[in-house]
Formats: sequence, structure tokens, C-alpha cells
Amino acid sequence: MTTVADHSRWSRKALVAISFANGLEFFDFTIYSFFAPIIAKLYFPASDSMTSMLLAIGTFGVGFFMRPVGAVVMGAYADRYGRRAGMSLTMWLMMAGSALIAFSPTHASIGVAAPLLIIASRLVQGFALGGEIGASTAWLVEQGAPATRGYRGSWQFMSQALNTLVAAVVGVVLTTSLDSASLASWGWRLPFVFGLAIGPLGIYLRRQLSEEWSSRDPSAMVFGRTLRRYGLVVVQGTVLMIGASAVTYIVLFYLSSYAEKYLHLPAGDALWLSVAASASAAVFSPIAGHLSDRLGRTYVIGVSRIVLVAAIYPSWVLMRAAAYLPLSLAIAAFLAMLVAFTTAPCIVLLAELFPVRIRASGMSIVYCLAVSVFGGFAQFFALGLIRWTGSILAPAWYLVACGLLSLLPLPFLDDPTGRPLVDDRVRSTPRS
Repeated sequence: MTTVADHSRWSRKALVAISFANGLEFFDFTIYSFFAPIIAKLYFPASDSMTSMLLAIGTFGVGFFMRPVGAVVMGAYADRYGRRAGMSLTMWLMMAGSALIAFSPTHASIGVAAPLLIIASRLVQGFALGGEIGASTAWLVEQGAPATRGYRGSWQFMSQALNTLVAAVVGVVLTTSLDSASLASWGWRLPFVFGLAIGPLGIYLRRQLSEEWSSRDPSAMVFGRTLRRYGLVVVQGTVLMIGASAVTYIVLFYLSSYAEKYLHLPAGDALWLSVAASASAAVFSPIAGHLSDRLGRTYVIGVSRIVLVAAIYPSWVLMRAAAYLPLSLAIAAFLAMLVAFTTAPCIVLLAELFPVRIRASGMSIVYCLAVSVFGGFAQFFALGLIRWTGSILAPAWYLVACGLLSLLPLPFLDDPTGRPLVDDRVRSTPRS
């Protein structure tokens, strides 16, 4: 039985170890997007800047191709050998990918080998993150009482938002303190070196974690089991996650680049949109998780997603019409608040739908299938739609379509809020 003292003890460890290390991994993965314009020029030179940028953004998305592979392999590893072992291994892999980016010569130095090294680094990082999300979220939801599971699990998304906040602040500092020549020469590499340098601290913190649940299952055929017995859950969870993935990667990661290119804000000012958005998402994620413990996961997800779909297009129109930094900051913070309410409970719900023996792998597979296409390539789709339609409002149309699609599974999901986590013998079956 978990006592109040036990709950307090695991909470302190979880908030430091899980949030810090998980945020660090996402920092290493997403800092690339903030320096994509520089990376485009150095590693993907082309006849025009749009093609160069598309190649750089496409490489950002390439890492997401490896996420489902990492979900299967690393998720199975975490289910077989424990959450803690899985999370430590993903940290080592993420550090290896960061080292490749930090020290890769440019196209001017080694030619076509340069972009190949960047692509290789993104593949390694994508593989690592594919297993990270399931292992860390499984650990969070498996500790403590069912009544606070949404709050605990919401720290998964909060740590992602915090990493984006730190990455955006780093981008602002470097962009405003260095001249363009220094930034292009060596300044953009500093965040990757930073992530590499403090990675061992994240590994150390994770090794201090205990595991209440018996999450080791060396004999389980995890991927086959997931598809055979939980195929409907995989489909429903993937569709549900589409809306959360698309809006997260557009609002938190792409909005600053969009504002710089199409709203004509200076680079330093544009990055403040990501600061505002990520700060808002970090603040409201625990609130969203707590509210989902009180009202239910599907209720909070459904209401916030409907409001978000209704607010997307008017927000884009307003930003375009005004192109005024304070107003754009307010819009970014408002949209990110809705992102927190629709995404944080969704991540917890995905973990709750699978039994303990396949929770890390099952949740990783669902999460990564949605994120790989609709999140990882959200920026690429947005740029492509703008180029195809000639309208800078095209990203809003993409988000509205993804949001509406992701509402379809909600009426058919059995909400596990507040109930004990399922195992292989007892499981709540989705309503059909």
C-alpha cells in the first residue's frame, strides 16, 4: 500500500529524474528546429532558399521515421528489462546523436557526406525517442494512487514543453548576442554540445529510480502481442493522437519560423513566440492532468480539442492581419494552453489503455505512429501547403483537419480515469 510519505518520496524523485532527463532528450531532439535556417544553408545548399529550407525541415522529419522502430525495439526492452534500464539506454543513444550534429563538418568541407551525417544523427535520435516516451510515461503512471495518475503523467508533456522553453531561450540568447557570422560558424553548435555535456547527469538521476511494478517480461513477444490482442486500441489511440501531435509541433516548434518568414518578425522576436507557447504549455500541463483526474480523460480531451479546432483559423487570421509581436505572443500562449489541455491527458490515456506487460511498447507504438507522420512532418506539410496554395493561412487548415479527425475515436473509448491500471488478466475493452 502506498502511503502519503511514500507518495511524497517518489514524487520528488520522479519530478527531478523523469522530467529533467525526459526534457533533456527532447531538448536535444527539438533544438534542431530552431536552428533549421542555419543548418539549411550549411548542410543543404540549394538553388533557392525555399528548397534548402524544405530539405532541412525534411531532415527534421526523417528522425520521426525511426520513432516507430525505436518504439518496438526500445519499448520491448523496457517491458522486458524494466523502465529504468530502458530510459537509461535511450539517454545514451540521444547523446550519440547530439555528438554527431555538434561536431559534423559542413557541406563546404566534406560535400555530400555532411548532410548524410546530419540525417544519420536524426535517425539515431528518433530511434531513442521512440522508446523514451513509453518507458518514462509508463513509470509515471505506474507509481502512486489511481486518483492522481493524470497529474503524474502530465509531467511527461510538461517536461517536453519545458525543454522547448529552454531551447527557445537558448535560441534567443544566441541570436541576439552573436553576430550572424559567429552564429553560423560555431554558435549554433553550442546547444548540442550543452545537451551532450549534461547527458550523464540525466543518466545518473534515472539510475536512482525504483520500480514498484514488476515490469520485466523476458519471454513476451511484445510487438506481435500488441498487434494481435490490442489492434483496435492501437488504431483508436493513433487516430486520437493525430490532433495532439500536429498542433504540438506547429504551435510549439514551427510558429517562430513561420512568424519570421511570413509575418516578417525579426529572428530574435520570432523566437519569443516559442518561449511564450512553451511556457504556457508547461504551466497548464499539470493543471490539465489534475483536471482530467477530476472530470475524466476523454471529457477534458474532447472539450479542449473542440475549442482548439474552433480557435485555430481565427488565430492565424488575426496574427496575419496584425503582425504585431505582443498580440502574436498572446495568441501563441493561448493556443499553447489549449495544446496542454488536449495533449497532456491524451498521453496519460494512451498509457492507461495497455496492460503493464506491454505498456511501454504499446504506448510507444501508438504515440510514435501518430507523431512520426502528423507531428514530425507537420512543418514540412505546412510549408508544402503554403507553396501549393499560395496562402500563408494553410497551416491553420492542416491543424483543423487533424483536429477533427482525432475526435472520431473519443465516443468509443472506455475512460479508465481513477481505476486501477489493467494487467494481462483484467482489462477494460473499448466500446464498439
